[in-house]
Amino acid sequence: MSGTVQDQYIKLEGEIFEFPLSAFPLAFCISINVDSRRWKSAIGVLSSDQSVAWGDTVILSLDASRQLSIEIRASFEFDRMLGDGEVVGKLETSWDVLLHHGNEPFNISFPPVDDVHPSLTLKVIVLHPCDNWESALPDFIAKCEIAQETDAGHEQFATYVTSKSVSHLNDAIQHFQLVLDQCVVGHPDRAGALTNLAWARLEGYIENDLQDIDSTTSLFRDALASRPQGYRHHPLSVYHLVKALIWRFSKENFTAIYIHESAQLCRKLLPLCPEGTYLRSIAAGKTGVDYVVRECNKLPIDGSNEGIHIRRVVLELCPLDNQHRPKALDKLAWALISRFEQRGSTDDLDECIQHRREAVSLCSEGHSEHYYYLINLAYSLDTRFNHQGNYRDLKEAISLYEEALRLCPVRHESRDFSLDNLGAALFYRFNQRGDVDDINRAISLYPESLTLRPPGNPYRDYTPNNLALTLKTRYEKLDVSEDLSEAIDMYRDSLQLTQHGHPGRHPTLFNLSSALSSRFTQTQKNEDVEEAIRLSQESLEALPSLHPDRCFSYMWLQEAYLSRYRVQRKSADLSLAVENFRLASRHPTQGFPQRILKSIDWARQMEVYQHDSALEAYQVCLNLFDNHVMTRSSIISRREAATAFGDTQSLSVDAASCPIRRDDLRRAVELLEQGRGQQWSLASRFRTPLEDLQLVSAELADKLSEVNKHLSNTQSSTGSTDRTAADRAAIQYRRLQEQWGIVVAEIRNLKGFSQFLLPPLYEDLQAAASYGPVIIFIASQYSCSAIIVPTSGKLHNVPLPSITLTELKNLKDRFTRAIREASRMSPGESRTDLIVLSRTIWDEIIQPIINVLEHVLKLKRLSRIWLCPTADCTSIPLHAAHPFLTKPDRSGKEPCLEDLYICSYTPTLSALVRSRQMMKKRVPPSFVAIGQGQPLTGKSKELLAVDSEIELVRKLVPATVNRTTISGDAATRAGALQALEENTWVHLACHGKQDHEQPYNSHFVMKDEPITLLDIMEKDIPCAEFAFLSACHTAVGDKETPGEVIHLAAGLQFSGFKSVIGTLWEVDSVAKHVIKAFYENMFKDGVIDCTKAAWALNRATHAVKKLVPLEQRMVFVHIGV
Repeated sequence: MSGTVQDQYIKLEGEIFEFPLSAFPLAFCISINVDSRRWKSAIGVLSSDQSVAWGDTVILSLDASRQLSIEIRASFEFDRMLGDGEVVGKLETSWDVLLHHGNEPFNISFPPVDDVHPSLTLKVIVLHPCDNWESALPDFIAKCEIAQETDAGHEQFATYVTSKSVSHLNDAIQHFQLVLDQCVVGHPDRAGALTNLAWARLEGYIENDLQDIDSTTSLFRDALASRPQGYRHHPLSVYHLVKALIWRFSKENFTAIYIHESAQLCRKLLPLCPEGTYLRSIAAGKTGVDYVVRECNKLPIDGSNEGIHIRRVVLELCPLDNQHRPKALDKLAWALISRFEQRGSTDDLDECIQHRREAVSLCSEGHSEHYYYLINLAYSLDTRFNHQGNYRDLKEAISLYEEALRLCPVRHESRDFSLDNLGAALFYRFNQRGDVDDINRAISLYPESLTLRPPGNPYRDYTPNNLALTLKTRYEKLDVSEDLSEAIDMYRDSLQLTQHGHPGRHPTLFNLSSALSSRFTQTQKNEDVEEAIRLSQESLEALPSLHPDRCFSYMWLQEAYLSRYRVQRKSADLSLAVENFRLASRHPTQGFPQRILKSIDWARQMEVYQHDSALEAYQVCLNLFDNHVMTRSSIISRREAATAFGDTQSLSVDAASCPIRRDDLRRAVELLEQGRGQQWSLASRFRTPLEDLQLVSAELADKLSEVNKHLSNTQSSTGSTDRTAADRAAIQYRRLQEQWGIVVAEIRNLKGFSQFLLPPLYEDLQAAASYGPVIIFIASQYSCSAIIVPTSGKLHNVPLPSITLTELKNLKDRFTRAIREASRMSPGESRTDLIVLSRTIWDEIIQPIINVLEHVLKLKRLSRIWLCPTADCTSIPLHAAHPFLTKPDRSGKEPCLEDLYICSYTPTLSALVRSRQMMKKRVPPSFVAIGQGQPLTGKSKELLAVDSEIELVRKLVPATVNRTTISGDAATRAGALQALEENTWVHLACHGKQDHEQPYNSHFVMKDEPITLLDIMEKDIPCAEFAFLSACHTAVGDKETPGEVIHLAAGLQFSGFKSVIGTLWEVDSVAKHVIKAFYENMFKDGVIDCTKAAWALNRATHAVKKLVPLEQRMVFVHIGV
């Protein structure tokens, strides 16, 4: 359509226009100018594809001039434009051109802007004359002074951008400043005025035409303050400030504070920018968040709280699919481990490992930096091993280092790190396991690492220090004499490379101190020990008061003083050594393992020098040991923690021996109780009865009950093979432990609860002797004796001077051999070896105790006594002590122990007290006999006598008792466990298997799967009363932790059975005579009473002397009430 059309109107419809941008304007409008009339569209906001949807229409009269102009104007505002905005595209055209396209939409292209052609889609519709079109025409727009000054500023600024003429920049700033002066605080356009002026000044700063960036940044801050969160323009103002800070960072020597603030602003900005918007695309793009993350990842590691906060912010800016996430994880991990190394927080170390596991998973094998993330994860794991002592961490670390070394062949840039770190980890494993191959291989790795770190290498000092430490250890453990001199030379070389203030200087100082102390012991040259003392003191001066490594400074300072004391015998040196022992073992930020080792050494050394602080050292060690083991989330991992220290098997008895030698028997009992049965004690904390607490504070009782429930649920009986999941579970457990500690601390503030869940005092423990004395056998390397805990009155110490710990070990081994030999004999053959050994027990151990029981305590014949053996005594059948002598008057045989008294055993005093307390919860008895003599093929050999034994027991149980039997195919793991929970009395006849490597895997063999000790411990059966375990090895502990008494019988006692009969070794078919006699005596008067079990067993073994050989009478023991 063309030509002159009079008295007609047209309607212009705009649908969309595109304006590719790399700059900052986000909002645009269309301005159409015809003669003196001008129409301006609503503001449209750029989308992420850099286009603006425009749905406006305008009515224009064709009577006007044939010419018109169309402009695209840019604004920093979303909904309100100060002035007309900046012209970024202008096109002069005519009606004829527009009408030429008919009613079809068409594109018009604008002159290029930065080599890009903006375009606009229009549609022209001719309207026929109508009376009301006139009223729809756009009005003449009159500009106010603010708008005029703003537009003038934009015009000058646009000229500056193209011409780089500073005069135009100054003019633009002057116009924008005039506008700001008129837009006082509270004016609706003040934020816009601030933004215009700030952008003009920022452009001048970018082009180096303005230097005052402080004022510019302040303008952006003021604009943001004028648009708080919730305002539509708030995200845009945040973005403006980010851009200003980024430019300031890049132009002012990359000062970290500006990029830090940018990161924090970006964290606020991104959630405010919906996906699909242009603001989102530029905020998250290469010049926005992407730039901020990249630059933050280049900054030095800062382990301060603020530094870690910034690293967390940066990580939040990197979602899972972000290419920078692995590096952000790594940088946060380094910051956390840096803070850990300063403060010793386990939370920091655990979080560090979590992040590094994720980084490894994101950069799996094949990724160019896979080796780097492997090395870092391994480093964090072996750091945690040194702090917490979990061997699985070290094992995994070595595996990762080996893999990293494989990925770093000769001439690889990071091979030195792989060699050095693997060497250190192998050294740690040598200290843990003692395999000589480990320390020799570690030493063999360091020379290549030294070659790869020539003088001037920033990591040069680490290698000689690590090599020297390894050499000195080989000298001490394997007596390689030349290693010590080489180690000292290496330490001196390393010290030369670390000047004062160097973060790696203090380990070299105290390690060299240690080596010089060792040489002083060898040569007694005074200058060595003087230098050793000075170096350790210098290392202390270099460290803040809570730095974990101060523990090592104290440790080696102590060693220097003690070395000098050994030579010069000056009491002041011994006192200084003791003080540094004290400081090292009590240093709060060092991990438990190092402090435990140091407190053990403290106790051992003080025993040597007979110093009074030995008792304090033992107490500190036991407390540390409790706290350390309690950090483990599973039963098995607690035992692993307990057995990780090679010198702790005898710790509890040595601790008890110390106050015995000082005639403080109460303290001896308390220390022994704290140190023994630790596994049972820790596990029972979550089952502590809360009735008394409920009466005083129901709120705290409910709190503790809830935390206990969560802790019990969190405890896993076996460690997960998924290390990430295992770490998460351990962290959750530790946090629950912290909550538990807070609640328990509140409870201890209550009147009468100050000792709540603390190691029991003697006043509480004496209750174990309520029904007869308890005899505690203490077999220590320092002394062997027995303490008799009477029902009332004072404790009695019975020295056993005729026997030593070495002789006890020998006696135990002889018993093992004798029992093995006896099992091969016919019933009628004489058990000569067993008789000799039983007489030895009588003469050297039991006879002195009998003298006190008879003549001091005046204990009546056949009274009950409880035996509480420790250490190697736990594997000796003390109840079977027998003189095997004829009376002087030939009137008969001299009585044995079981002729004189009714003997029971208890693993600890607390276990007996706990069982007695639980006797209050009694229900009508129910009896189940469980027998499994035919396990699945390959499980165990068939036991032909089981079914007849089960039938025998069933007949002997009074008919008044609810009794059932489970045998054959019904005697499965699930069926037997259910029967244990549902009955108060149990007789179990089956194979019993002791697991010497992992006692918690000791088990009863059922038809399908075994019932393990762990299965039993997980049951809480408070109403259970009695169990007879007619199976092999159910009451004998393991070799590694004999003092813990970890066996099946103890497990049943822990789960709720108050009275248990178990076995010390294998039982055979003749045991049926003991079982028959036992139940006949047990139910003789028809009364169902589990406290009669010890008496019934005593009577049974006497009754079957002619039917059952000695070893099969000795095999059964009673445990409990």
